[in-house]
Amino acid sequence: MRSNPALRGAASSSRIHPALTSFAEECRDTVLRVLAYAGALALIGLIVFYTANPLTDAAVTAATTAEAGSGWSVAGRSPPAFAVSQLDWPGKTETTEILRHPAGGRKDILRFAATGEPAAAEIEIYRIGGEAPGPAADADLASRMDHRGTASVETAGVIETKFGPVQLFSLIGDDRPAGACLGFIKPIEAAGLRISGFSCRGETGPERRAAAACLLDRLVLLSGDAATAAAFAQAELRRSGCAPNHIPTASAPADWVTGLQDPVLRGRL
Repeated sequence: MRSNPALRGAASSSRIHPALTSFAEECRDTVLRVLAYAGALALIGLIVFYTANPLTDAAVTAATTAEAGSGWSVAGRSPPAFAVSQLDWPGKTETTEILRHPAGGRKDILRFAATGEPAAAEIEIYRIGGEAPGPAADADLASRMDHRGTASVETAGVIETKFGPVQLFSLIGDDRPAGACLGFIKPIEAAGLRISGFSCRGETGPERRAAAACLLDRLVLLSGDAATAAAFAQAELRRSGCAPNHIPTASAPADWVTGLQDPVLRGRL
């Protein structure tokens, strides 16, 4: 007669030594205690982090809205459409970032910086699409010039470039020397573009203004639509002779349009 399988299993389990059963139970209890201790330590760490870095509901909402509402994403596989030619800036390297919006907008951002330092110059070429208008151009420029977001900009004169007259801006509410960096904004409506950025090169006012003008004069088109190509072709006809690494000396004269100070009036009013 064959024995019942259930009876064989019961007989086999009855042969397990009690010491082995006790050892298995102790291992299980030890693992449970270790997991409980790890969970308690993680909870304490979260409490300490939250105390040191309070995150309010408003901050969470603002961050979530900015991330979800902007719609911009990095287009890592898009080839660059613009470049800066003949820029000799010792210690600075050029990087390009391309952002795209589902509604058709595109931003080509060229930055010049030393390793581990904030950008010393930047040009953003914004091809406006059907996306909703973002911050005002001057407010956006201020946030890019001052990463802390505590400064604003004010007008700082006009420079002449191959794109025509370009409005300059300087930071206010900043702890750096006045005019240390000059921003610029130039809309090109015929091509649906807005060129903006800043330059922190130069020791004097005329040098900084010339550096910003040369940065724009050296901006070249690598690829683009017909309207953009036409705008840059017309601009090249007005391009000045800005030599590589050319920065005028402090003694270089400035005309009344591009000078930093108000024009000197002669005679009586």
